[in-house]
Amino acid sequence: MAATEPRHVLVATEAADVTADMVIDRLNQRGVPVVRFDPADMAGGELTVTARFGAGDAPVTGWLRTPSRRVALENARSVYWRRPVWPAYEHLDDADARFAAAQTRFGLGGVLHALQGCLWLNHPLRNLAADYKPHQLAAARRMGLTIAPTVVTNDPDVAREFIEAHGQVVYKTLRWTPYERDGTAMTSWADLVSADEVDESIRAAPHLFQARVDKQADVRVLVVGRRVFAVRIDSDLLDWRRDYSALSYRVIDLPVTLSEALLAYLEHFGLPSGSFDMALGRDGAFHWLELNPNGQWGFLEEGTGLDMAGAFADLLVQGERDDPV
Repeated sequence: MAATEPRHVLVATEAADVTADMVIDRLNQRGVPVVRFDPADMAGGELTVTARFGAGDAPVTGWLRTPSRRVALENARSVYWRRPVWPAYEHLDDADARFAAAQTRFGLGGVLHALQGCLWLNHPLRNLAADYKPHQLAAARRMGLTIAPTVVTNDPDVAREFIEAHGQVVYKTLRWTPYERDGTAMTSWADLVSADEVDESIRAAPHLFQARVDKQADVRVLVVGRRVFAVRIDSDLLDWRRDYSALSYRVIDLPVTLSEALLAYLEHFGLPSGSFDMALGRDGAFHWLELNPNGQWGFLEEGTGLDMAGAFADLLVQGERDDPV
């Protein structure tokens, strides 16, 4: 490590990321040097990386440089992997663009993965492993969390039988995916589905069907390190993400056993942070819905005053060594 250079926090995210701005602001208040970058900038030559291996005692040396910052790789204190965008190289033909994109992912990505002695919040490979909903559901059961009856299937007969058995059933995508129709960007919400709507087309891919929870409210739980922030979200919506203007927020305390289960859940996946969505049933029970390893939380801080950004900054400043992936 360079003796004259303080340890930096690296923030990897897209150009317009208000949530990252909130954390960077807290880091600036603490006097912690920050280097913000987006892998997409490599396509235009605005991001430069140089890494040397087999030279000296350190496993990897070199630097990362943006138009305004340069940091020695060995001086990385922590990495906040927020919402980076990988370059598409639209100025190249298709073959060259695919080649350049792959080299960037495995070149820049590989250099960053090689960093030692720094904390990842969260490591992208661990985020990926935790992003499979069937795996999430099984892990939730192992942790003793309450989940609604769920089936993942591409068999239309199984889907119809499940819907008929449980009455009100919600269809959810297994993963959010960019989607356009006639040039218009579209998204999908959790929606009720009837047996009559299920046809042979579902054989093309697995679908997730889940019995509807008779809920009184939704709950978003953000965990940062060992800190647990729980916010009750009240609305009349099945999927509260449809209309943020219709939401009201209230800070709540979770049962100790539930907080411990959520901490154990993140530990299972090796994640320092994560956002859990839960439904608070009319019977008072908390029903686990899903984990978003890198979920949005800025709107909750604005709506409640909870210092979530400060919690992220505190953890990034600690820069505790992360275990190898």
